[in-house]
Amino acid sequence: MGKRLFLLMFSAVMAACSSEEVGRASAQPPANTGKTLVAYYSYTGNCRSIVGTLTSQLAADVLEIQPAQKGQRYEANGYALGTQLLNAIKAAPDQASSYPAIDPVSTSLDDYQNIIIVTPLWWSQMAAIMQTFLFNYGPQMAGKHVGLIVSSASSSISQVVADSRRLVPDATWMGEALWINDRNRSNTATLVSEWLAKQNFQSATAESKEMNITINGQTQRVALAQNQAARALAAKLQDGPLTVTLNSSGGFEIWGPLGFSLPTSNEQIKAQPGDVVLYNGSNICLFYGSNSWSYTRLGRIEGLSEAELRSFLRVGESNISVTLSAAATPTAVGRIRGAKANDNCYTLSGQRTDRPSGGVYISNGKIRVKGGK
Repeated sequence: MGKRLFLLMFSAVMAACSSEEVGRASAQPPANTGKTLVAYYSYTGNCRSIVGTLTSQLAADVLEIQPAQKGQRYEANGYALGTQLLNAIKAAPDQASSYPAIDPVSTSLDDYQNIIIVTPLWWSQMAAIMQTFLFNYGPQMAGKHVGLIVSSASSSISQVVADSRRLVPDATWMGEALWINDRNRSNTATLVSEWLAKQNFQSATAESKEMNITINGQTQRVALAQNQAARALAAKLQDGPLTVTLNSSGGFEIWGPLGFSLPTSNEQIKAQPGDVVLYNGSNICLFYGSNSWSYTRLGRIEGLSEAELRSFLRVGESNISVTLSAAATPTAVGRIRGAKANDNCYTLSGQRTDRPSGGVYISNGKIRVKGGK
């Protein structure tokens, strides 16, 4: 192979490799990163400027959050109105009436794997307008990868970080929050670039259609429903298996808490043996009988008779340990990085192939270039 051709192929490989293999050369997320939304509120214009810098380095859609009442001067009279809004939230954080109204949001968060929140700090807390957005839409971020950028004059952002964790409890946080203040604001472009390089963006994989359920060493596949709850659960499982403790109830199911909430689309259904459903937003139910109630479908265990299903679900036992896990199949280079060393070869798109006589391929988790005969 000529020297020039080799250099061209090597350059192509470097562009295709993940950051774990060759080191990240720029702030851009990996090429297979999923869709990203930047949601921001800006009162003085500082956050709007940050978003402009961010989107010059990152392919993302932008959603600006606007208060329903325009022209308010939150800083007037010693920040009287701003403090009043924050105190109302602090007094009753679980009540929707505590939060100031915002303009309706038409953007579907279901379309995005990654969400970056850009918000100002008000009196050491997250701006009340952004708190409203997260209170209303935080549950839809369950299972998504979420990042946080905070703008302030000089105050620490620790309470803003706490506010975000309270309002979006079931997200996967991509990394530490970025703090941009009056001392480093002139260096925003570099700060954003370095921050992006450290964030764990969720990959744009094909929509998960299955998950695994393992009980007492036996594993069964579950065909997932195609709704927001099932997608959020599948995304959650991409970060690792989840073990829950379930118990028999009513003579038709084993059920128990997931430990987090999922988006609901409840409907009156008659669950049948094998159905997997969400109850009250945070409980998972595995059916070996039938029951009619308001549930959100998650999926279905298929291929087992009713007797086999009862045996698999350990019906009659207490404190049944049930592990939910992603039904992973290699779909991209990133899926092969952690594979054990072997002689298997893959194309750059992640497809299994015979060892090629020449070209670019992956073997033992590494990108390789081989000259043709």
